[in-house]
Amino acid sequence: MRPRFVAIAIAIAVACASATADAKRTIGELTFSDCDLKNPAMAEVFGAQCASLKVPENPAAPNGRVIELRIGLVPAKTAEPEPDPVFFLAGGPGQSALDSFPQIAAGFERMREKRHIVLVDQRGTGGSNKLVCKGAEDESTFSAEDGDDAEAQKAFAERCAKELSERADPRFYTTTVAVGDLDAVRKALGASKVNLVGGSYGTRAAQTYLRYYPDSIRSMILDGVVPPALALGNEHAKNLEAALASIFERCREDKACFEAFGDPAEDLAKLKLQLREHKQPVRYRDTRTWALRDEEFGFGHLASTVRLFAYQPEAAALLPYALNEAAEGRFETLRAHSDMIMGELGESIMHGMQLSVICSEDAERYVVDPEDADSLLGTDMITVMQAQCAGWPKGERPKDFHDPLKSEVPVLLLSGEFDPVTPPRYGDEAAEGYAKGRHLVVRGRGHIVLTAGCMPRLAAEFVAQVDAKALDASCLDVMPVIPAFQNANGWGP
Repeated sequence: MRPRFVAIAIAIAVACASATADAKRTIGELTFSDCDLKNPAMAEVFGAQCASLKVPENPAAPNGRVIELRIGLVPAKTAEPEPDPVFFLAGGPGQSALDSFPQIAAGFERMREKRHIVLVDQRGTGGSNKLVCKGAEDESTFSAEDGDDAEAQKAFAERCAKELSERADPRFYTTTVAVGDLDAVRKALGASKVNLVGGSYGTRAAQTYLRYYPDSIRSMILDGVVPPALALGNEHAKNLEAALASIFERCREDKACFEAFGDPAEDLAKLKLQLREHKQPVRYRDTRTWALRDEEFGFGHLASTVRLFAYQPEAAALLPYALNEAAEGRFETLRAHSDMIMGELGESIMHGMQLSVICSEDAERYVVDPEDADSLLGTDMITVMQAQCAGWPKGERPKDFHDPLKSEVPVLLLSGEFDPVTPPRYGDEAAEGYAKGRHLVVRGRGHIVLTAGCMPRLAAEFVAQVDAKALDASCLDVMPVIPAFQNANGWGP
């Protein structure tokens, strides 16, 4: 072989070997290979690296059944990252950290400059022995919209638990057991300490980890805070009513919005009365196939769609227009969005894992408030969950699980001003226990604010300096409030 071709062959071989080497990365005891993260709500994929770690399903029986945890790694941008990675804990309960990360990846870009981002699918979600329960219309949730009584709800849960029993014991899919998995991942990575970023229910997981593994945490960011004492889900109806009142008040105060739609609260009240009586026929275009469909729009569609619209300011801006359209007999916008939102939610939330968490940790503390009966969500979310929990196996909850936390760990707490799920008062409550904590409320925003405005920079500065009180958060004061849509094309000039 000629020398020139020998040199070329060697160069190709070296390049191929380098590509193969780059495709794998070993950190501590874990070997990561290239993988793609895909979120149902996004067309594109997010490149990352993935590994797995085997753990006992029952920590008290290490020789019993073993499950695999799916672990994702979004590598640091530097060749010499800091030794304390950032762990992202997803919400729900029931969301996969790996699947949900692409939607909030922008919030971690600055942190990645010096640290790896580690994603762990909590047991029962994503690639970690997910616990799926299929209900009406093959959705992954089962609700009062199906019109079944408490015995049917209980039977549904019993049936699902039985189907899962061949590969899972739901008693061991609680938050307490799951944070033990997190510490196992930390040890496998060889990290003495980690930085936690939890969103929504992920803030409960983060604080539970802090409660039982305090020496393993360097810093903690809580976005959409669940205070330790809260019975998760018990105040959803009240919190949504408060958020909707704020959204509707902004429309009443906005001349263009009020002239176009009047009072959205009146439209919602009209629709509640109408749809409680009977469902409405609607022809609309499927948001996935673009095909025309003839379906019905019922009260359950109204409640779930309006609730999830309120999560993000961009969607909340559409509410006055969409409610007015429906009040005038045009249900197409709400019905199409209902399909889109509930389809994405059904794919992202593992209802079996959700039952394991709530039934073991919260349901017995639920209190049905008669004042919620006339709210949009009413008391159905509470009574349905209580009925399902009557048929679901329950794990152990430590006696101190809901006790207020006191800690010297640096904590940055984040809330959206109009959050319909975890309002700012929750952040205030939790912040009382953190001597080195600071609570930032982002104006005009809803649920989860890590990606809003200058927040990615502030979050990265906090992780770097671990001093929340020293942050200059004045950039949040100029966050714009998104105006209401004037029509289907958006807001006015």
